[in-house]
Amino acid sequence: MLKFDEALFLKLVEKEGLAFRSKIEDIVDSICQKGFSNLFLIGAGGTIAMMYPYKYILESNSTINVHAEIAAEFMVMNNKQFSKDSVCIFTSVSGTTQETVAAAEFCKERGATTIALVAEPNTPLTQVVNYCITTGSEKHSFDTFFMLLYMVVFRFMYNNDEFPQYEQFTKEVSLLPQAILAAVKDFDKKAEEFAIKHKETDYHMMVGSGNLWGNTYSYAMCILEEMQWIHAKSIHAAEFFHGTLELVVEDTSVILLKGEDETRPLMDRVERFAEKITNQLTVIDTKDFELLGISEEFRKHFSVSINWAVLSRISVYLERERNHSLDLRRYYRKVEY
Repeated sequence: MLKFDEALFLKLVEKEGLAFRSKIEDIVDSICQKGFSNLFLIGAGGTIAMMYPYKYILESNSTINVHAEIAAEFMVMNNKQFSKDSVCIFTSVSGTTQETVAAAEFCKERGATTIALVAEPNTPLTQVVNYCITTGSEKHSFDTFFMLLYMVVFRFMYNNDEFPQYEQFTKEVSLLPQAILAAVKDFDKKAEEFAIKHKETDYHMMVGSGNLWGNTYSYAMCILEEMQWIHAKSIHAAEFFHGTLELVVEDTSVILLKGEDETRPLMDRVERFAEKITNQLTVIDTKDFELLGISEEFRKHFSVSINWAVLSRISVYLERERNHSLDLRRYYRKVEY
């Protein structure tokens, strides 16, 4: 596969990523023994998008009070739910994202407990927070972060006497890297075909819902807009029929990210409409992947990881077909703003 090192993926995500289980459990258990009032999932750009699935999972499976906040807005909004008893969770690949580091400092200064997942060691974010897990490599960092966040979030739920299936769940987390690998191999040709077909397409609608809403938001903004300079709009399936539908015509590229949680009927509704109007409909459905060893009960949660991994195959082929590096930027980290 283009720009995919299978051995490196398994080393970073399966071998090294899963090795953090006991450390995560120690961190979460310590916090739960002390007591806390709520969870704040805080990020910027792709990392706040990464938090949205876990907010959805907690809100639909737990009584734990949870908030997902954009770092820069969080620091100025005077959130009345935030206190010294809050637990604030951050992720950052570089460990240097300005808004994320500032928000972590803000939270820690006010006495809240702070946790970070960071790829790069010895970076500003690693030095600010109370607890840090450093994966050590930017390669496949989102795949690893998603997996570690499953462990964090479901451990909080387990300790809140809400998830007795925790042991079975974590066993299945350990199978996730192999499931991801099988999915990307299965999808790779479709990803290449999409990139070839759409290399000149200048606008995409991306529609998602439930625990895939974060991926929808992130892919439209961080990949298509930031990394490929393509106009894109992320639309929640529940809101699609409140405005956006009027812009769909026969050649509109509509990309549906279908998962397996409770909101799937919302996506079905959009699909039924779109397939009648546009001849440029793309449906990426996690139900199409086998996920060997993953139980039906937990597939809906792991859809987040599977969906992001297969979307990443589209990214590398768009980069090739458009001759536009995913690392190319006009402004981000290039100019003052």
